[in-house]
Amino acid sequence: MGRIIAIANQKGGVGKTTTSINLSACLAEAGKKVLVVDIDPQGNATSGLGVEKNELENTIYELFVGECELSDCLIENVLDNLSVLPSNVNLSGAEIDLIGIEKREFLLKKYITPIRDNYDFVIIDCPPSLNILTVNAMTTADTVLVPIQCEYYALEGLSQLIHTINLVKQRLNPELEMEGVVFTMYDARTNLSLEVVENVKKNLKQNVYKTIIPRNIRLAEAPSHGLPINLYDSKSVGAENYRLLAQEVIYNDEGKEFDVNSFDSSIFDKKETKKGKLSKLIKKK
Repeated sequence: MGRIIAIANQKGGVGKTTTSINLSACLAEAGKKVLVVDIDPQGNATSGLGVEKNELENTIYELFVGECELSDCLIENVLDNLSVLPSNVNLSGAEIDLIGIEKREFLLKKYITPIRDNYDFVIIDCPPSLNILTVNAMTTADTVLVPIQCEYYALEGLSQLIHTINLVKQRLNPELEMEGVVFTMYDARTNLSLEVVENVKKNLKQNVYKTIIPRNIRLAEAPSHGLPINLYDSKSVGAENYRLLAQEVIYNDEGKEFDVNSFDSSIFDKKETKKGKLSKLIKKK
């Protein structure tokens, strides 16, 4: 049975979509069949995987309001082993449009449950709010992964998110668990990042991922090219750390103990990077 992970944090700018895109791409690179569900009206996970979100006739919004079937909006194999259920700005009206729909908290689950066995992992990119879309993600998911930026406001709102997760678990999805916290935008040059990590580990009772995602300019550049980091710049620090995170997720799924010092690069089928292709074109000129 495929494992469903919702990537959520109502605080914006913490790396939810970056993590959704790059974790999914690295899981796919490791040979896992992955489905990315973009349930954020901004549609950044969709465009970050190279899909022209504004040109789509059918998205998850049309699916929710009954204007299309799942097969009409599911885009298979946008990358090797990776498919996407896309989103765009149309989804911004969902909060109002879904009023009156019976069991609206379970809409996503209704569509994902029949196909979850087709994938090893289903990654849901949530919006930066605790609205009906995020609740749909949590009623569908097995676990919630929370990216936290390495800054002083890291814990702001986290208690509210954990409270929401617990409410969903009590009332809507008894199987829901906290996957854990992953630190993003870590800057090894500053004491601040180290202090935040130590502070969160000390005060947070949740599972904290051993992999830490650093600040990396390549991670910021990749979305503008519609590519995940492992294809945009395969040898970058960002790519290697998201591969490490993917391996940790796989180990957790298999019940294995993970050690950041035992990274197994052999499980990843590394492709020629976009950066490499561009370099060749420049040399030809």
